[in-house]
Amino acid sequence: MRTIGANGVGRISVEFEVANYDDLILARDGHLPPDKVRRQRIAGVVDSERAKLVLPQGVVRQLGLRLRNKIKVRYADGRKAKRHEAQGVYVELLGRHDTFSAIVEPKRETALIGFMVLEALDLLVDCQQQRLVPRDPSGPIYEIE
Repeated sequence: MRTIGANGVGRISVEFEVANYDDLILARDGHLPPDKVRRQRIAGVVDSERAKLVLPQGVVRQLGLRLRNKIKVRYADGRKAKRHEAQGVYVELLGRHDTFSAIVEPKRETALIGFMVLEALDLLVDCQQQRLVPRDPSGPIYEIE
């Protein structure tokens, strides 16, 4: 499904997995049964013009994520607010994974995936086909200087 942002830029809908990274570590170390790891498959919108990962408050609660202090956010319409930031969000998308912090949004029903997640997972937006693609199918490649 394709949606169009307020500025006319195409956005891509995806499904992906999120989990509580602390739970994953406990399971890895044998302190938590693997089937007790809090995880969820959720819908999200990829918007490469936004920076961060944004999660619905309900998802954050179900995963039991730790919250940091509130941070300042600005919406596309210019409104400003303060929102909590959740720590230890394990994200798996197209077979790639990493751990992120996420802005907690009380009124969202879907996640928002910004360019920081795309960069970390080395994924590109294919606007023509309305999909995400790995830059290199054999695995992420990170540019360094």
